[in-house]
Amino acid sequence: MIYDQQSDMSEIHAPVEMKVILRSNAKSNGNNDTKSASANSKRDSKNKNYTSASAQRIDISKFTQHLKGVTARKSSQECAKSIRIALESAGARFQSHPVAAADWGGTLMKLGYRKINLSFDKPKEGDIYIINRTGSHVYGHIAGYTGSGWVSDFKQAGYAVYKDSVKYTYYRMTE
Repeated sequence: MIYDQQSDMSEIHAPVEMKVILRSNAKSNGNNDTKSASANSKRDSKNKNYTSASAQRIDISKFTQHLKGVTARKSSQECAKSIRIALESAGARFQSHPVAAADWGGTLMKLGYRKINLSFDKPKEGDIYIINRTGSHVYGHIAGYTGSGWVSDFKQAGYAVYKDSVKYTYYRMTE
């Protein structure tokens, strides 16, 4: 029988280079239809999906859903890990990432977040803030907004988690 014979599969199935083209479900007239692109942009915004410059699609709804699942009332001192896992659940992929919360700004910007003025009075779902290092908080802090509150590795009572004077940096996903 043919199944009893030893064969080297690499001789039979050689690696193949493949190009993948993704197309929209929207009907197009063959031109770059700006109305269609605008409609897709509005749809993605409604679904809270954002594509970063590195072509990663981040689903803000999944990010906030993951954070809403955090039930701890006290910090486990793993805020950066918690935010990283929430971002990964939303579609982010990291080849490497910072350990310290204070170092996450550049990584967030690569994902499509942009630095904005502090907006604690009008936060939006998916917003993230970073507290820079201080003498008593050498790793800083990072938290995300779920639409109903700030969450890091625990459900925070508000954004101000440190009693001492700190410097905040605020990030929002680019629309």
